[in-house]
Amino acid sequence: MAILLAPMEGLLDFALRDVLTRVGGIDRCVSEFIRVTDTLLPARAFLRVVPELRDGSRTPAGVPVRAQLLGSDPVCLADNAARLAELGSAGIDLNFGCPAKVVNRHGGGAALLQEPELLHRILTAVRQAVHDDVPVSAKMRLGFHDDDLAEDCARAIEAGGADELVVHARTKAHGYRPPAYWDRIADIRTSVRIPVVANGEIWTVDDARRCLEVSGCTDIMLGRGIVVDPGLALAILIDQGLPIAGQAQPDWPSLQPLLGYFWELILAHVEPRARTGRMKQWLNYMRKRHPEAQEAYMQIRTLTDSRLVDPIVRAWVGDAALPATQSAWTISED
Repeated sequence: MAILLAPMEGLLDFALRDVLTRVGGIDRCVSEFIRVTDTLLPARAFLRVVPELRDGSRTPAGVPVRAQLLGSDPVCLADNAARLAELGSAGIDLNFGCPAKVVNRHGGGAALLQEPELLHRILTAVRQAVHDDVPVSAKMRLGFHDDDLAEDCARAIEAGGADELVVHARTKAHGYRPPAYWDRIADIRTSVRIPVVANGEIWTVDDARRCLEVSGCTDIMLGRGIVVDPGLALAILIDQGLPIAGQAQPDWPSLQPLLGYFWELILAHVEPRARTGRMKQWLNYMRKRHPEAQEAYMQIRTLTDSRLVDPIVRAWVGDAALPATQSAWTISED
């Protein structure tokens, strides 16, 4: 069983990837999307989103990070995939699932699910642009307005040369509203021969168990669920009878040093006006699972100045030792 960490624009960036992979249970990460249009991006554009490329495309905990590209032009995507491969990305992932209007309006993300033939051309171009030993994967939703073309899209992605397909079990029209239609993942899985990874509405161990059963998949991708509960991947592995390394269920005291480390990363790499928002964002998710996170969130809820938040975060951490900052997080414009 493999557990993947989802790409989530504006949430699961390099800082949170670092923290969550330190907790354990995650086998691979996929980066937030890197948008390409009509040009070959410079190395610094990739490194800004995936600074892990400086360290073998792995988080400090050693978990591989696969860079994700978003676009609709096969040639441009192929050129940028080749550049990413040169930079050592742990594979190339293609975004066919983003539901954002600004992305879909320009023919990217989930909008591509209306054109299976174009999906095939994109996969073919990208697969041919990188060496055979570079994995190429894709993430799709069930469709745009509806799921009528779901199997056609999956088959087009497979025929283009994808090694793996992640399926978010909702259409663009569904957005993020529950439920997720895991039974449709089962339909897709039986229509292709490549591995299919199930994604969507996995918040708990029970959700994971039911998703695996209904979808027939052996691998899953976690998104908001593991942001709420950083120990979710470990708990799922335990439930499946698989061995783990590390603490089975991280409690609040064991998570506090990671909050402090996350804050250090924010201070170093996030512009001042956005720093407190990032900490509030994560605590807002975690308070659904940890009562202590609710208390922490309320302490900083009205603050906007990171200089006022800093002593509060340091008080949470107390004397606990923070993880050492890694050189991988030297995000440069060079």
